[in-house]
Parts: sequence; C-alpha cells; structure tokens
Amino acid sequence: YIEGAGMEDVIHAVKNAEYLSVLAGDGLDTLELCDGKKIYTVGWAGFDGDYHALLKAVFSGDVKKVSHNVKDLMSQLLAEGLDTGGFIFDTALAAYLLDPTETNYTLSRISPRFLEKSLPDVQAAFELYPVLKQKLTEIQAEKLYFETELPLCQVLAEMEHTGFLVDRKALFEYGEGLKAGIDSLQAEIWRQAGQEFNINSPKQLGEILFDVLMLPPGKKTKTGWSTNADELEKLRGKHPVIQYILDYRELTKLKSTYADGLLKVMSSDGRIHTNFRMTVTATGRLSSTEPNLQNIPIRKELGGEIRKMFVAAPGMCLVDADYSQIELRLLSHISGDETMIKAFLDGEDIHRVTASQVFNIPLEEVTALQRGQAKAVNFGIIYGISAFSLSQDIGVWPSEAKAYIDAYLGKYHGVRDYMETVIAEAKRDGYVKTLYGRRRPLPELKSANYNTRSFGERVARNMPIQGTAADIIKLA
Repeated sequence: YIEGAGMEDVIHAVKNAEYLSVLAGDGLDTLELCDGKKIYTVGWAGFDGDYHALLKAVFSGDVKKVSHNVKDLMSQLLAEGLDTGGFIFDTALAAYLLDPTETNYTLSRISPRFLEKSLPDVQAAFELYPVLKQKLTEIQAEKLYFETELPLCQVLAEMEHTGFLVDRKALFEYGEGLKAGIDSLQAEIWRQAGQEFNINSPKQLGEILFDVLMLPPGKKTKTGWSTNADELEKLRGKHPVIQYILDYRELTKLKSTYADGLLKVMSSDGRIHTNFRMTVTATGRLSSTEPNLQNIPIRKELGGEIRKMFVAAPGMCLVDADYSQIELRLLSHISGDETMIKAFLDGEDIHRVTASQVFNIPLEEVTALQRGQAKAVNFGIIYGISAFSLSQDIGVWPSEAKAYIDAYLGKYHGVRDYMETVIAEAKRDGYVKTLYGRRRPLPELKSANYNTRSFGERVARNMPIQGTAADIIKLA
C-alpha cells in the first residue's frame, strides 16, 4: 500500500499492469490505483511532480482500466481535456445488469456480495472485474454489456459535457410572464374567496373551500380536508374558483420547476448540463437529474413553450427524432399477434384499429372519443392496467372498463396468449428478460401477498416490452 505515491511508482504500475482499477476524487484532485499487487494513492495537494502529466499517463487510451461509475469519471476527464479511452469494465454497471432491482451499487455494498469479503474500494474494483464478467457470461448478458451499456458511457459523458444551449433571455421573459399570470390568478382567487390567504397552504385552502365556500369535502388528512389535484378535479364545476386554483397550481409549477429552476442550473456558457443515471430503473431506461431533462412539458401550450427555450448553437440545427409507437410495435412483435402486426404493416392507425375491434364497428365509423378510449386501452395493456385504473383514465364505470379489456384480449389473441405465457415463464425461471438479454428478477411472483404477486405479474408483462424499447433507444 503506497500512500502518497510518487510519479515513478505510478508510471511503473501503469506500464507493467495487465489492467488497473482506478478511482478518482471530485475534480480529479485525488487518485487511487490498484494493479493487483499494490494500492497507490496520489493527490494534487503536495504531489512532488507534474500531476497533470501523471493524469495523462494514467488516463491514456492505451492503458486498460476498470472503474466504478465510468460515465461519471469520463465526464470529469472531458472537463479536464483528458483522454476517455481505455476503460474495459465498469463494476457498477455490471452489478446493475446482474440485478437491476437493487437501490445501492456502491463498492462497499457489492464487494461483500460478490467477493464475500470487504476490501478497500479500489482493490475491490480490481478483484470484482473477473468475477462480474464471468457472472454476466453466465446469464448471457455479456453482449448487452460490452456492445450497449459500456459504450454508452462515452456517449452520455459527451452529452453531459456538451450540455444543451438555452435562450436565457427568452426563459427569463417566460418566467416573468408566468409571474404576471400567477399574480392575476391569485387576485381573482382572493376575490372569489372574499379574503386573502396562502393559496399554497393545503390547510388554509381547505378552510376556504370547505368552511367558507361550503363545498363538499372529500378525503380527510392529518391537517384537514385534502386539496390534492384529484380532489379538486372532483369539485370542478361546483364553483368557478376551482378552475382558477388549478390554473394557479399549473403556473406556479411551471415557474418554480422550469422557468426559475432551469435558470438556476444554467452554466456561464448558457448551457444546461444534466446528469444521466444509468443504474436507477429496473427496465434499463435512463434517468436524468440536476435537472431532469427527460420531463420537459410538451402537451399543454404553456408547458410546451419551455421546449422552445432549448436552441441550437449558431450555424447548427436541432433534430427531433422519435420512434413511432415503439412499445406497441414491440408488443405486436413479441406476442406475434397477427391482427396487430397486419395493422402496422398496412400503415393503419393502431388506435382506430383497436377501437374498431373493441367496439365491433367498421373502421370508418370510429369516433374521436372511441379512438381516445382505445388508445388508453392499448397503452394500459402494456402497463398491466386494472379495470378500475382504466375507468379512472377514460371516465367510465369499472365494469365498462373491464368489458373493454376483455373485448381487447378477445380480439388480440396473440397478446392474450403472451400475457399468460410470460407470467408462467417468469414463475418458472424467476425472471423476465428483453429481446437483448436484459434480465429483471421477479421474486414478487412467489410472495404470499396478493398485491405483491399482482405487481410481479404486471412487471412480467410489461418489462420485456419497456426494457427492449430502452435497449433499442440506447443502441440508436
């Protein structure tokens, strides 16, 4: 163990090791390396030599390296203008592929599990490499790991480093416009309530709605009657103030989360640099934080305005590309349902086709309402929706929603058979997997608890579809 290793020690290890495990501190101010024989720790503070030259030697693309959370380390290297090549393994990503349902993939968590002993982190990373690589081979996930997940680290690191240019002036003006709208709505709400109060306080709002305006209350909470969105929706039409409150909440959300929130995280270069997280979702989807750029509003006019703030650099253009109904296309492929496959091959509107099938009417007679209901059924089936949840989504009685689901499964025989088969196979194997070999363990299917088992069955039905979609998008 060489504490405060010098240039000569590290260069010797770099030149002679088959591979190195490397861990770095924030800003690359400290470095830990292991060659299987010794651990080397070095830091910028007090280093006797050219620290930047040392970093260049360690992070040369010719040096084979193992690390933990490679994408994050690559982001740091790009910020310092260093080479991001040479990474042959990421222990965090491997542990994630082996079990994507875990919530903690730190080295201190995974090394006792796979090595059956606790080691210094950098040594654990070194010793985990062959063990995890073998386990990936055993579950036939090696190809997915080395051809999709590991190369994606470089892509995401470059995306984070580049960032997304935002029109600061337009975003500020948008926020000011929201503020004016919020102030106007607040004044009208106060006028209709007959007094000033804190609209953002559920307790005070509840007192106004149910004690002053005498509206019928719904759910009771510890602090009073509930004023959440669902309860307010039930009151829509019973008093004009409800619509103003809903509009007020929408505008305050847009202002705090997007107008003000994006301005706060904008860098001096006018760009927003998100953090893509690769080991969070059980389906293989990416997540985005600080800020979440995968959740920018699009549907409502005011929310959609936010997207216009993301702009191309001078001389460049933005390309917006999306897969058309990828999950439904995958459902048709995986299930082999001939009716659904034919609809896609013929270029039909799949939601109109479903409406025609479910309501047993000619395609040309399908109404906009029926198409909307069929769309909810189509996507609901993928997510294992219950009759009750579907009824809430489309505004019908649960019995009617159940009839829609039954009619759907009665027409799409391949989908029905797939739903039954995939659950049976998951119970037999203990997991489900995507077309690319991504696994999701399902111990929930063996639970004695009905709700837990039902959750497991929903996951068994939708994970192969959602996960395969995630794999395809990552490959793209």
